[in-house]
Amino acid sequence: MKAAPFLPISVARSVPRLGRLLTLLAVLALAGCATGPNADPRDPLEPLNRVTYQVNNVLDEGIVKPTVHVYRTVTPQLVRTGVRNFFNNLSDTWSLLNNLLQGKMGHAVDTFARINVNTLVGFGGIFNVAGDLGIEQHREDFGQTMGVWGIPAGPYLVLPILGPSSIRDTTALVADSLANPTGQVPRVQYRNLMILLSIIDKRESLRGAEAMLDDLAFDPYSFTRDFYLQLRQNEIYDGNPPEEAEAPAPTSIKP
Repeated sequence: MKAAPFLPISVARSVPRLGRLLTLLAVLALAGCATGPNADPRDPLEPLNRVTYQVNNVLDEGIVKPTVHVYRTVTPQLVRTGVRNFFNNLSDTWSLLNNLLQGKMGHAVDTFARINVNTLVGFGGIFNVAGDLGIEQHREDFGQTMGVWGIPAGPYLVLPILGPSSIRDTTALVADSLANPTGQVPRVQYRNLMILLSIIDKRESLRGAEAMLDDLAFDPYSFTRDFYLQLRQNEIYDGNPPEEAEAPAPTSIKP
């Protein structure tokens, strides 16, 4: 079974007010909890999640990947890099607030410097001048902030189109989507164009992850779940999660 990489949860921040719908979906999905001796306690919704995972793969193969292929074919690498830098600069504004909410003042200073340098010197963020100067990027979203505040992740959840999440991260999409500058563009046609371009750029950046899944994952679903949960723990604790909070390392590797 071929595995398509998921769209990161950050894509949801490109869709205004989508978080409300996803939060409702997460609550309703709890009705489908599965039990059994082999059930992963982190993933009580596994039967439903696997169906959503397969639907996402079909959409990815039939619609998203062909669109990304056209984008890569007609758009020079320099332009694609500028697009990615631009959206990264926009996301830094939300990361700045979340760094402050988490009390990470050093990270907030770095992020504030990145925004100013890239916006003023990098022509609105098209050029990553801050990165060239060694100013580190500290990506934070409201799901991470809720985790730092001690709110548990809750059950693992696969969202339609958006992919891996959790009840906590899905709830956080309300704030993430409303705070995204892309969704604040006043003219609908320009706003929709920016949303579409950000999704294409995000999917294009995952080609390496797709190759890794195809090469390593015996059960792509389990591998993706384990990887996502471990990644989120590392992000919340800045790479140093306490032992009791660590998610098991992915084990779905081909022999």
